Amino acid sequence: MAKSKKNRKKTGGVKTYRRLLRYMLPFKGLFFISVLGYLIYAGTQPLIAALVKHIIDALQTEAREGVKFVPIFVIGLFVVRGAGAFLGNYFLARVSANVVHKLRCELFDQYTRLPTAYFDQNNTGYMISRLTHNVGEVTKAVTDAIRTIVREGLTAVGLLSYLFYLNWMLSLIFLGVAPLIAIFVGFISKRLRKLSKNIQESVGDMTHIASELVAGHRIVRSFGGERYERRRFLESSEYNKRQSIKLAATIAMHNPLLQIVISFALAGIMYLALMVMKEASAGEFVAYLTAAFMLPRPIKLLSDANNDIQKGIVAADSLFEILDEPGEKDVGEYDLDRAAGRLEFKGVSFKYPGSDKYALNNVNLNIRAGQTIALVGASGGGKSTLVSLIPRFYDCEQGKIFLDGIEVQQYKLASLRQQVALVTQNITLFNDTVANNIAYGAMEGASRRDIEKAAFDAYAMEFIKNLPQGLDTEIGEHGAKLSGGQRQRLALARAILKDAPVLILDEATSALDTESERLIQAALNVIMRNRTTIVIAHRLSTIKQADLIVVVEEGKIIERGSHEELLAKNQVYSRLHKIQFGLAEKEKTKTIDRTQG
Repeated sequence: MAKSKKNRKKTGGVKTYRRLLRYMLPFKGLFFISVLGYLIYAGTQPLIAALVKHIIDALQTEAREGVKFVPIFVIGLFVVRGAGAFLGNYFLARVSANVVHKLRCELFDQYTRLPTAYFDQNNTGYMISRLTHNVGEVTKAVTDAIRTIVREGLTAVGLLSYLFYLNWMLSLIFLGVAPLIAIFVGFISKRLRKLSKNIQESVGDMTHIASELVAGHRIVRSFGGERYERRRFLESSEYNKRQSIKLAATIAMHNPLLQIVISFALAGIMYLALMVMKEASAGEFVAYLTAAFMLPRPIKLLSDANNDIQKGIVAADSLFEILDEPGEKDVGEYDLDRAAGRLEFKGVSFKYPGSDKYALNNVNLNIRAGQTIALVGASGGGKSTLVSLIPRFYDCEQGKIFLDGIEVQQYKLASLRQQVALVTQNITLFNDTVANNIAYGAMEGASRRDIEKAAFDAYAMEFIKNLPQGLDTEIGEHGAKLSGGQRQRLALARAILKDAPVLILDEATSALDTESERLIQAALNVIMRNRTTIVIAHRLSTIKQADLIVVVEEGKIIERGSHEELLAKNQVYSRLHKIQFGLAEKEKTKTIDRTQG
């Protein structure tokens, strides 16, 4: 089982539930109406016992006075009871729906504010299950549980009040067993919270495994991983099953034991009633016992509600854990419409959270506005990390990064990121139309003409015009209906539409075939004019025209210069170039041989 790496101090159950209930404050008017409805409902319960008393006492008189009005009274009683139940259930359901909606939206909004490091450290399954399964458990805690607590709590208070009214001395027996019930419920509550936490974590595990299978089903099938994935899911589901059975056993044991405790109290009351209530009328005696035997039901339902509350507390605690996470640091004051694009790295060092090794170590680099810089080197050398620091996906630990002479931390985050357009190897597209994927986020108000121009400049219109609805065609999850090259061109069109002064291309042409790469390279040559461009590329043939080529190895810049200068040095870049050129020549020879053969 995967566990959270954070050692977060857990809040008490009461404190968590109190915080959850604070979400009801904006809807206190609706809640008051529901309580009023349940108060009416609860008030009818003692009246049933009083009605029994009236009937028995009336039957003992010769005239049987008032008996003929009993049917009308019964009808009226149940009409009032039904009206109270409707008011309570309907208005509390509205409160609960609003609370859950507010909590779910707050959680999702928080996901949009969390730093990149949080997403690196927490798997997708847990984050999704908190929005779905955990919010569902919270729903029960603020819907079913609250309804039961208010309705059955008021009913229990009403019945106890009636019992004290009839005979306060006998009724003290119920108060005597109350501490035993409280101790028992407290013990069960702790176990329920522990088991509920295990179940919720296992649901996150299963969600994570399932999402990996769905997203990577082609790889799973290509490498024969079906049996491995089935085993992973089976183990996770088995753990969930064991914890669920333990939870069911705890709940199943809970109710009978509670009923046994209450039965002793009822037996004592019955025995003492026969001894003490010698002067009471038959109707009063039967009414007392009727009310006493009606009391276990609301107590049992209150105990059942406690089960939902404990599961809801654990779920709410996991949600509040996310809501309490600090968001991205955005303390900058500087706002800029459009930067010139001059970048400077001064002594920049950075290592990822939890790592002892520096991903970047004392990097110094000057990039003039409008200049094209290429970062090359082996994978894992720090190239992508370097460009991730510019829009502050991460903050460097040492050194400073400047944009137009102003430190990036001094910019407002939105303003800083407005200056940067990013195209990566791993394209992110959304289950929406082509047009909405190009004009995404802050660009959603872009005109149709501008969208078409961006698509045209990215050489994407040649395939878009052949789609069923053109720009209005929905492309499926992650652009599943498009080829890799088509997805890459849409991402490039998005960057073109943004028209940012700094363009970052992280292996942006890696997914393209030779013809598409040729076309996009031509487009890039136009787009990169008058724009600061940082290109990360493994294919050295694509960056020959760069103003400056920087070789990065193990987080350090080991070479810099133009293509010709670096070849003349005959060091790392030259060696990489010879290796790639040699491979290219071999592939070309093989192709010619196959053609001639």
